[in-house]
Amino acid sequence: MALMINRGKELIRINPKNSNQIQYSTNDGRSWNTRYSGSSCGEFKDLIDNGNEILAQASKGLYYSKNDGRSWNKRS
Repeated sequence: MALMINRGKELIRINPKNSNQIQYSTNDGRSWNTRYSGSSCGEFKDLIDNGNEILAQASKGLYYSKNDGRSWNKRS
């Protein structure tokens, strides 16, 4: 289970204090910014770097993002 992934020059993680949020860091995790916050996916459980997209297992199903976690679509 990956709560954090490395994508190029960024670390992307599930916020450890609020699993409805995705955060990113451009300084090796010294500071974090919120990239996505919402309840439409439910709680994020797992992140997977799948090349041109990020996959996320969430409490409401499997979601994907093609813009580094800024928005999420349900995988049908």
